Amino acid sequence: MQLLTSEQRDLMLANGRFSAEHPEDPRDFFPVVKLFCPWGGATWLLTELDPENPDIAFGLCDLGLGFPELGNVSLSEIESVTGPGGLRIERDLYFTADKTLSAYADEARRAERIIA
Repeated sequence: MQLLTSEQRDLMLANGRFSAEHPEDPRDFFPVVKLFCPWGGATWLLTELDPENPDIAFGLCDLGLGFPELGNVSLSEIESVTGPGGLRIERDLYFTADKTLSAYADEARRAERIIA
């Protein structure tokens, strides 16, 4: 399974371009995609791709250790992770964001994990 559909990639690139072109106007985007580790507690809610290096995504990252944080992550690194029985990181096919990234981040800090 691809981590991002072409539509998700296009939207995340557009969000990343807006952020790069308007640093004085930080937008609180809705997450575009939710990725998760089916054999563990890691979850990522991603909003943007760096237009100069589209391997780098920005979003809420939770490695399942109780400390979710906003930051950058390499999609190629996430894609390279292989778990038991050859399992891979997956895209939540049914995820639809209902709030902004900062709202998810506030909730995750209180709960010590992403709730989505």
